[in-house]
Amino acid sequence: QVQLVESGGGLVQAGGSLRLSCAASGRAFSAYAMGWFRQAPGKEREFVATISWRGGTIYYSDSVKGRFTISRDNAKNTGYLQMNSLKPEDTAVYYCAARQMVASTLRSDYNTWGQGTQVTVSS
Repeated sequence: QVQLVESGGGLVQAGGSLRLSCAASGRAFSAYAMGWFRQAPGKEREFVATISWRGGTIYYSDSVKGRFTISRDNAKNTGYLQMNSLKPEDTAVYYCAARQMVASTLRSDYNTWGQGTQVTVSS
């Protein structure tokens, strides 16, 4: 079992950038695939990006493809989501999540979740 804590959210103007971090503790982070999801008020939690435990497999949602970059540093037990060219529709609480098997775009596949970090993009 791994525990996750997100950080790096904040308020940014449209077109700006933020980097979210997901710090892991407990069982070895390198053994887990990692995903990023986001949830806006009144909406379902949606997939953003995922990366396999070695980083060889990466998927992005169509809405963030070309703008966001997921990465991980297993030596630091930390995952990242670099968000560029942010849009107001990116406003949401962002969550990192971990699972024991291959990278997945499905929310239900993840066993462990962080508490979330708020990202707000102004016009």
